Amino acid sequence: MQGTRAERLIGNAPDMDAVVIMNDGEPFLDSTFWYLSEQPGGCFESSFAVVRGDGTLDIIVSPLEEESAKDGVGNICVYHNKEEREKFLKDSLDGCKKVGFNTHAATYAMVEYVKKVVGGIDAVDAGNAIDATVSIKDAKEIEATRKACKISSQVAKEIPDYLSEGVSEKEVASRMDNRMRELGGTGNAFDTIAAFGSYSAQPHHMPCDYRLKKGDTALFDFGTKFDRYCSDMTRTVFLGEPPEVLKRAYEVVKEAQIAGIAEYRDGANANAADLAARKIIDDSEFKGTFIHAFGHGIGMDVHQAISVSPRSDQILHEGNIVSAEPGIYIPGVGGIRIEDTILVTKNGCEILTDFDHSFTIV
Repeated sequence: MQGTRAERLIGNAPDMDAVVIMNDGEPFLDSTFWYLSEQPGGCFESSFAVVRGDGTLDIIVSPLEEESAKDGVGNICVYHNKEEREKFLKDSLDGCKKVGFNTHAATYAMVEYVKKVVGGIDAVDAGNAIDATVSIKDAKEIEATRKACKISSQVAKEIPDYLSEGVSEKEVASRMDNRMRELGGTGNAFDTIAAFGSYSAQPHHMPCDYRLKKGDTALFDFGTKFDRYCSDMTRTVFLGEPPEVLKRAYEVVKEAQIAGIAEYRDGANANAADLAARKIIDDSEFKGTFIHAFGHGIGMDVHQAISVSPRSDQILHEGNIVSAEPGIYIPGVGGIRIEDTILVTKNGCEILTDFDHSFTIV
């Protein structure tokens, strides 16, 4: 992969003189800032990353983040007051007319602030250029994702040991979160989903006080972060013998995931994986029960812009990292989901997560 991250970003925005990434206060923090600056730590509120047309990068921060900023890349500009910050912005954007902003993450107030400070700029949406850049991972990003996946995979393998009759969803989710930290994770990729019994038919169920019973499904959707990069996986097991319909559903979901993953490769249509998996499910007794997309992009954010859905018109590229997560959901009975994190390669793909996909009764 040629060029720095800043150079690749501006190369994907040929009609822009510069791209400005801004962090306001919590929760308005843009992961693109850390992507460009390659900062391992720090919060970086009220900070700016400015990429100019020649691919150079200015990182504008307060003294609060000065030392952390030095661990990253770019020209570090430290302001001590409002006037210094505004001077750095003006200097960085000197001569720039068309300036791109990440309108998916930037606040309206911050965009207006930069327009007012610099003057004479035309603010445009750089979202597509950012998506095209961050979706193709470099070697450093892939290695961080591998480490995140190794951590969550270990927890996935341990899940049967965490389960017993009477344990609650909250208790198991908490144990999983702690275990990912013990293994070196630096935070959750998202709030862990632990769904027992009929709650497993809710794809985005949040853990509650429900306690596991014999015959229940136990579905877990979780991930960790390592150096800011996410893993994402789902494992479904059972405490004792479940209803026969869920046994059949599990095998269909497993077959659907295999069919979808077989479509992941450089140059493939992103919708092909979804359509292949969906056909398996819709040709079975469970037609219409796969109610979400087969996958999505994964990076510093657990959901990035790649859409692996039946309506997607995107093309997959070597270096994309995506999920593979077919599911069947039967209200009042239970749900099945199996998910892995996948690296798209030139001739196919590599499954980065690892756990026993076979039908498992605890």
